[in-house]
Amino acid sequence: MASARESKQKSMEGIPKAKFSKKNFKKSLRLFKYLQKSKWIFSLGMIFVVATAVVGLYFPIMAGKMFGYLGQTNMAPDVFKNSVSGTGLELLILLVVQGFVSFGRVYTFSIVTENILKGLRTDTFKKLVQLPMSFFSKNQVADLSSRLSTDINVISEAFTVNIAEVIRQTIVGIGGLILLINFTGWDVAKWFVVIIPPITLIAILYGRKIRKYSKGLQDKISESSIIVSEALTGITSVKAFTSEHLEIKKYDKVTNEIRRFGVQYGVMRGAFFAFIIMCVFGSIFFILYKMLLLINSHVLSPENFGIFMMLSLFVAASLGGLPEQLASIQRALGATDRVFDIIDEKNEEINLAFLSNSHRVKGDLEFKHIQFTYPTRPDFQVLRDVSFSVKAGQTVALVGGSGSGKSTLAALTLRFYEPNEGEYTIDGKKSTDYELTELRDQMAIVPQDVLLFGGTIKENILYGKAKATDEEVIEAAKQANAYDFIMSFPDRFETLVGDRGIQLSGGQRQRVAIARAVLKNPSILILDEATSSLDSESERLVQEALDKLMIGRTSIVIAHRLSTIRNADKIVVLQKGEVLEMGTHQELISNEDGLYYKLSKLQYDLN
Repeated sequence: MASARESKQKSMEGIPKAKFSKKNFKKSLRLFKYLQKSKWIFSLGMIFVVATAVVGLYFPIMAGKMFGYLGQTNMAPDVFKNSVSGTGLELLILLVVQGFVSFGRVYTFSIVTENILKGLRTDTFKKLVQLPMSFFSKNQVADLSSRLSTDINVISEAFTVNIAEVIRQTIVGIGGLILLINFTGWDVAKWFVVIIPPITLIAILYGRKIRKYSKGLQDKISESSIIVSEALTGITSVKAFTSEHLEIKKYDKVTNEIRRFGVQYGVMRGAFFAFIIMCVFGSIFFILYKMLLLINSHVLSPENFGIFMMLSLFVAASLGGLPEQLASIQRALGATDRVFDIIDEKNEEINLAFLSNSHRVKGDLEFKHIQFTYPTRPDFQVLRDVSFSVKAGQTVALVGGSGSGKSTLAALTLRFYEPNEGEYTIDGKKSTDYELTELRDQMAIVPQDVLLFGGTIKENILYGKAKATDEEVIEAAKQANAYDFIMSFPDRFETLVGDRGIQLSGGQRQRVAIARAVLKNPSILILDEATSSLDSESERLVQEALDKLMIGRTSIVIAHRLSTIRNADKIVVLQKGEVLEMGTHQELISNEDGLYYKLSKLQYDLN
């Protein structure tokens, strides 16, 4: 539990704090649009916040009354008992009222916060899944996931606790000072005003500096853990290359840094404790000394002394707590910025209400003089004047070395990106003239590394067609050569595939992905090296399923194993983003000076 809390705290501390500025506050006010029907609950919550502060200020006054009974030797025992009991009853009623308004504050703010976060989470995820691939190429998935979890939790904490606490503590602090002066007079209150706030401020600033040293120490400890983890994980390499001395040297270096940070951290903490003992407790005893002198000289009554002491504690606690609450609100402003940065991104024109295609495309594809550069690498041109076409129902194979642009062409086919120059047409019509959802609904891809979603085999197959019947799912599994292995499992189609499909073998995952594509019944099919990482038997089963899947569909096949694309209607040979050759297998293999011939010779003994 402790480690989980520490991890949560560290992740929250990693969120940048936003400055208190008009611009940042204006952006954060967008959160209130999510209040909708909760605005009256929010108003009620604010009333409860003010009530908790106002009721809370009565506690030191009631406690002061209790102090006033000290030394009352001239009162009759019955009168004394009744007076103390009456004050105690008032205090009990006050506690009940405070309990009620405190519950009301927490309850109403919880409702408001959860309503806001529900809308915020939904809008953020809704935006994320509609963002273009160019966005994901520039942002790490871990960071985006953090914005949906950690950042929104920080906003939740701010709304549930911090904002209410800032208002409450401000009222208690200012109201307490006013009551302090009103009940005890300036001659008494000045000792608190002159001594306590400056000491509190120094303690807060010093505490921040200590936290920086603590963070530096934790970073160095994390660095040492990484060295240990890497060394032990790669212990075979360490021993094989006799690099033990290098690993020891690296670890020794970082542990020296840990020692240095640890000593500095110890000095800072020691100085802080010395400051607390000397200044804070010294100030308390000094003020107590002054108050006793004032009581002795009848300037201050025991009751007002009690009020002074209790109000001082309340005001000091409020002043001391405000910086931490404000820092949390700053983090919440920073988190709000990060979340709204996602919501404000320009998304793809996805039709979420789309049901099904009434007009299916035939699948005539043509790429005309395509030039393309990834947004994240503007100085590197991936495709250079690429042109080729494929008729409906035909298979075109893309061949070439790594980095030649094969997968990029597949991404352009799916319109994950748009070409910088040139034109991509489907059935003679510009791809951009089709609604994006309508177009992708008629395409399917079977990648090399299949990602299955956590859940059952059936749920993963249904990803191709959510409302398919059980009979359609079974038929798709049969066509994908997946039915037999599925039925061999105890839970059959309800078998859990595990995280990313880890419970299944590579060949089994591929066949589930093919079943998914079969169920979707696409007009255009993309196979991105779908058999390259499989063993011979799995490759045979997967290839059989793919051959059946490609019948009657326009297929774009990316392949390193040239044996799988011998029967393709057209083979496009790419090198460094350019088309070098184009033709059937027989046409290309007859050109001994061509790249295709050389690639084939590497894989087969043509001589």
